[in-house]
Amino acid sequence: MDTAHLHIDKQTPEAYKALIGVATSVTSAAKDAGMSRGLIELINVRVSQINGCPSCLEVHVRRASGAGVSVKQLATLSVWRDTELFDDRERAALRLAEITTTLPDHDTAEREYARAREVLDDDELSAVIWVATAMNAFNRVSILSRHPVKPD
Repeated sequence: MDTAHLHIDKQTPEAYKALIGVATSVTSAAKDAGMSRGLIELINVRVSQINGCPSCLEVHVRRASGAGVSVKQLATLSVWRDTELFDDRERAALRLAEITTTLPDHDTAEREYARAREVLDDDELSAVIWVATAMNAFNRVSILSRHPVKPD
């Protein structure tokens, strides 16, 4: 079935503008916590991979590349645990981003949170969770609106 989807960002622009405001505030807090634009974009890409959001992936892969994330890192991000391409801080951030997105069982969430806590300070930990939370919200808007990815 091919149902026409309403672009809820256009239907309710005030809510979408508020979401953009949240994302702007979150990005600012992440930068204040010492996170690079590249790390923020790695989180955005990983969350969008998990959620299967084509339009967010298109945007954030491009931004990640522009922020200096390597082609190898982007190509292997979905299997980051199996590579040596990510440092401890990036691994901690990716762990938190994944549990924020998937909300796994309690024991898994606690284990992954504790591992991230060993590496990230309070401001970084909070920033990572907020970045992932904001990206999850944008993914849901985009997926349910069926925002297209158009060829160049």
